[in-house]
Amino acid sequence: MALFYLIRHGEAVYDHMLGNGFWGFGRDFAPLSEKGREQAEITAKDTRLKNAQIIVSSPYTRALQTAQIISVETGLRVEVDIDLHEWIPDQENRYETSQESFELAHEFTKFRGEYPPGEKLRWESLASMRQRMRRVADKYSGYDSVIFVSHGMALRCLTYIEKMHPAEIIECTYEKGQADCVYSFT
Repeated sequence: MALFYLIRHGEAVYDHMLGNGFWGFGRDFAPLSEKGREQAEITAKDTRLKNAQIIVSSPYTRALQTAQIISVETGLRVEVDIDLHEWIPDQENRYETSQESFELAHEFTKFRGEYPPGEKLRWESLASMRQRMRRVADKYSGYDSVIFVSHGMALRCLTYIEKMHPAEIIECTYEKGQADCVYSFT
């Protein structure tokens, strides 16, 4: 059984990305804000993280920066896992404004993350995201202790918690093939 430290990335700043027309996957290049860097630095000093063996990060800039800050403090290597990416609001990557992205997120919420019977909508379903996150968890379940740096919505798929704050740590245990993490707030 592995102990996972699920960490949401620090606060990001999107102004430059949106101001330059980086819609869709372009938003994924958004870096941490100054506040986000400070959040990550505080999280990196959490003594629980000293027990980890590896840091596994989302490929998105804000998560990679958070993981790098934690790596400097812990001395652990960072591995990038492509499947730790955030929820995909438009699987065809056609949205062009943040407003459209928010509308797709609203639709996701309205349908509670699942497509209506007989329909396939533009966004990644909750079931698909949960399956993707379980594949990642299974891959690293052989470690004793792992730090995952990713995105709130993606990480919540493993725990069923309602919200994660920037740079927050959720501690949980996981066994390969287990349906979900067993978590406790410490």
